[in-house]
Amino acid sequence: MGLSSGLAAIVLKYFVHSIETFVAYYSHTYEEFFLFTLFPIIGLALTVLYVKRFLHGNFKKGSAEIVYAITKKSSVLPSSQMYSHLITSALTVGFGGSTGLESPMVTTGSAIGSNYGRIYGLSYKEKTILLACGAAAGISAAFNSPIAGVLFAVEVLLTDVSASAFIPLIIAAACGALLSKVILAEGVLLSFALKQPFNYHNVPFYIMLGILAGFLSLYYSRTFEWVDTKIRAVGNIWVRVITGGVLLSILLLLFPPLFGEGYETIKTLSLLKPDDLTENSMLKEIITSDYALLLFLGCLVFLKCIAAALTIGSGGNGGSFGPSLFMGAYLGFVFARFVNLLGIAYIPETNFTLVAMAGILSGVLYAPLTAIFLIAEITGGYELMIPLMIVSAISITVVHYFEPLSMEAKKLSNKLKSPVEDRDKHLLSRLDLTELIETNFSVITPEASLQELVKVISTSKRNIFPVLHNDELKGLVYLDNVRNIIFKHDQYDKVFVRDLMAAPMAVIEPNENLHTILKKFDDTNQWNLPVVENNKYLGFLSKSSILTQYREELLKSV
Repeated sequence: MGLSSGLAAIVLKYFVHSIETFVAYYSHTYEEFFLFTLFPIIGLALTVLYVKRFLHGNFKKGSAEIVYAITKKSSVLPSSQMYSHLITSALTVGFGGSTGLESPMVTTGSAIGSNYGRIYGLSYKEKTILLACGAAAGISAAFNSPIAGVLFAVEVLLTDVSASAFIPLIIAAACGALLSKVILAEGVLLSFALKQPFNYHNVPFYIMLGILAGFLSLYYSRTFEWVDTKIRAVGNIWVRVITGGVLLSILLLLFPPLFGEGYETIKTLSLLKPDDLTENSMLKEIITSDYALLLFLGCLVFLKCIAAALTIGSGGNGGSFGPSLFMGAYLGFVFARFVNLLGIAYIPETNFTLVAMAGILSGVLYAPLTAIFLIAEITGGYELMIPLMIVSAISITVVHYFEPLSMEAKKLSNKLKSPVEDRDKHLLSRLDLTELIETNFSVITPEASLQELVKVISTSKRNIFPVLHNDELKGLVYLDNVRNIIFKHDQYDKVFVRDLMAAPMAVIEPNENLHTILKKFDDTNQWNLPVVENNKYLGFLSKSSILTQYREELLKSV
């Protein structure tokens, strides 16, 4: 799994890097760069054409789809996802789409792992581990960061993981990183060399950076969702491609660093050469001072998520991993350069550039451990571990206060009709409500007499009797409530069911999630509740059957 998924990530990374190198080599002014600003429209059009022609429009994106497959589809992903995400993301990002490759890499690796497990008839648990191994290897190969790959799989994909799962995850991630190190040239990977060690006197500035990173992460998620919703509102897909592509091209003319992933521009920032980033911009002539340059870089901080949303919303394929690192790098550099220009203090701009990357990644993906160890690994050591922990922790605390769920978690919540936040909820989400409905309850009409009710009771093993009229549930007769009446009443023909029935304490609808259903059982102190759909009676749901099925799922996961 490590070799397969790692190789897939390497092929994608090398292809996109080659195109970006080509663009950089042949564009030194905005006139020369103008032609390349039209590339994203071509890339988006080719991506949409591929999805419609070869995938028949059936194309799922994002880690939410992977977790949904783990939760609801026994960790089975379509075999087409082993290659479709490679092709579409290469077309999107390779032609200048302003998004990241990591999400397609994760989906590709996960699909490879899932289909390995399916072909060889492995159990649900083994398929899930292989799926996570593929994702870990993809991240590991993309950054040569095996620890971050393992932590990403644990934090983002696996809601519950045992110690035994770490061994295959570590092996897969190590193989992916090793393959990346052997095949890819050093300049292809995102890597940095620290020039200044951590200085504890700068802790107050790191705290301020963490707060800024938290609010910028919140800005990212809300702006991305708003722009994505607006661009998807364009009904005709080809009009959407042209609209999004043209808007993206305009942004690229003004802000060329938005082209593609933007990792090369992050390296330029870390080398403290921000002036090089204005070379191809139409705004170059008016950027004549340090503060004007700072304003240019600051605009990039806020525009990256808009460019990413336009790319993905217009039909492109990518994720938020790359844009998060981009925004973090520019935030950190602008913050440090601004402090230095004001003369408040002298703080290392490279260090703040790197640490802020972890802050935004932590706040956008809700994966602080992945963010911390990713930056630690790509800098070649743990010199910045303390500021990485400070900024990442503060960032996710700030954003979590306003948004309890990440963007992908909200998508998953909408699909599951409830968030998967822990082991119990994860297992309950795997249960199929329709399979648990019991229909062997004896029914009776409201006009039936007490004598007819007694006959029904005598042939039933249940103590609850639904009262129906034209298949609509009118009430329930509880044996415990009518037992005394049955034995004491001497005029059976004068007492009717409508006089004995009671309204149900609660009803369940088929589209409800099991977390809400279990709460109804607890609130009513009942073990059986009726299931209705559009007032039509479907049967009963038993708390004991839910718990029995839950125990079976629990045994499968051990």
